Amino acid sequence: MNALYEKSLDLNLLRVFVVVAETGSVTAAAARLYLTQPAVSAALRRLTSAVGAPLFVRSGRGLELSARGRRLLATARPHLEALVEAALAPATFDPRSSERTVRLGLSDASESWLLPRLLEVLAREAPKMRLVVLPAQFRNVGALLSTSAVDLAMTVADELPPNIRRLPLFHEGFVCLFDPRHARPGKRFTLERYLEHEHVIVSYNGDLRGVVEDVLGIQRKVRVSIPSFHGVGDLVEGSALVATLPGMVARHVLALRPALRTVKPPFVVEGAPLELLWRATSEDDEALRFVREHVARIARSQSPAA
Repeated sequence: MNALYEKSLDLNLLRVFVVVAETGSVTAAAARLYLTQPAVSAALRRLTSAVGAPLFVRSGRGLELSARGRRLLATARPHLEALVEAALAPATFDPRSSERTVRLGLSDASESWLLPRLLEVLAREAPKMRLVVLPAQFRNVGALLSTSAVDLAMTVADELPPNIRRLPLFHEGFVCLFDPRHARPGKRFTLERYLEHEHVIVSYNGDLRGVVEDVLGIQRKVRVSIPSFHGVGDLVEGSALVATLPGMVARHVLALRPALRTVKPPFVVEGAPLELLWRATSEDDEALRFVREHVARIARSQSPAA
């Protein structure tokens, strides 16, 4: 253990000492500190015992500092003032000058539409701030936040520790993405026609089960299982594959690949809401609050209800 912490001294004794030194009187110091005279006298005796040398000498009806007392006052007062100022000073955060690095956990379904807009905001309002982005999804986001691997995250989530704050952003269902030049869902996309098609799915487990299998218990003809949504558009375009994916992801794919189309699936899979997540201990962190507010604003602007 550091030798500094092996020594025990009540810092309130130093506060009493400084006020007595400034007033030159136990009575005046007691009035300023809202203490009784015996309490002030007892504090001085305890400090004198800890220091091992007299700190004051009697001078008429008042007190004067001894040589040891003068040295202690010169050393202690600036530190006490600094401690009080540090405790009471309001938080200061200037986005224009902040060089903070924020670690952001994002689902692969969110990166493509959130990051470009967030970087535009930072370039304009906080040009020195930096982002480190890590993949986050419902299976690992709790651990990422609890271990401080990320400062905040945006994804869907199940049960989380009670020290994690949650802000729902929006809730959107799933759609089916297909290439009309190759896939033929028909005018009525029935469950039978849906199951006739081959599918591309996104599986975080590296298996042949996606949200349809997990929620509805339906087994599709899975041609390919991939670990993220990034490659879905590449695989669907030019093929007869169908992808069942969140509406937000589908809109981004369609913006890049206008030849593709979407159709409502022949079932209802609500999914979980997209949420912004952070630790309770960072609630009053001004830099993280700045980023959280912009992430929430951007996300809500992308909601179909916006």
